[in-house]
Amino acid sequence: MTVSTEKATAPAQARSLILPALWLLFGVFACSTAVIMIKASETHPVLLAAYRLLIASAVLTPVFFYHLRRERTTYRFEHLKRSFVPALLLALHFISWALGARLTFAANASLIVNMVPLVMPFILLAMLRERIHGREIAGTVFALAGVVLIGLSDYTLDPALLFGDFVCFGSMLLFAFYLALGRRNRDFHNIWLYLIPLYWMAGIICLAVAIAMGLPLVGHPLKEYGLLLALALVPTIMGHSILNHSLKHFRGQVVSVVNLCQFIFAGAMAYFIFTEIPAPAFYAAAVLVGAGAWIVLRRE
Repeated sequence: MTVSTEKATAPAQARSLILPALWLLFGVFACSTAVIMIKASETHPVLLAAYRLLIASAVLTPVFFYHLRRERTTYRFEHLKRSFVPALLLALHFISWALGARLTFAANASLIVNMVPLVMPFILLAMLRERIHGREIAGTVFALAGVVLIGLSDYTLDPALLFGDFVCFGSMLLFAFYLALGRRNRDFHNIWLYLIPLYWMAGIICLAVAIAMGLPLVGHPLKEYGLLLALALVPTIMGHSILNHSLKHFRGQVVSVVNLCQFIFAGAMAYFIFTEIPAPAFYAAAVLVGAGAWIVLRRE
């Protein structure tokens, strides 16, 4: 009887993860829209980061107080402290990614910033004692092979670009630590009690940098404000929030590998919106990354 019960439990557990897996893929798609909106916008990327986070925070603040009452719990300074370091990492990631991408070629920046699955196992092991498993290794190899394929097809090794490459590498590490902390903080009563203060603090940090750079805070065309609102609603509220929520259900390496599918969605949208025809390497890379995502999700 025990054996039959265990055999029946495995398919039930697998079915219970189908919806979270679909949500994770939707979150990755939502995050991929950010590059399309940033490309269509003329606002400085640092100011874009500030406003997308602050607008998202303002929209979500009623949700914070709703869940605070619903959970019948108290929100202490200790909870705020746990959101501060991830907020700082997210703000620095947004800023460094925007600056690094302007200091090097797009192919260099894209290749380096998508190397998160390469460093994530070491970060998870050091912070959470979470070891990578066999299928996760296989999925990571497939996915990174796709990233390297598309990156090296256009990558340029130029000493004049090394500083920009270094900034992008730092931005990648910041994002990896941000995801790892989201995995560690999965014990929050509700994901919104963790994320909304995080978004507020990250937005304020980006806004402070924008002010220090002397960027104009107002007076932008109406189209720009529409893009700012879309950035807040889709890649921030939907995308980043779903990524953090997925860390409650999936291991950190799984989320980092599936997140590489962003370039597939972005490439497809760029084709239809900007008529950008992908390079031949894009299709082979998409197959490899898609296979890597499928392997790690099949393990779950």
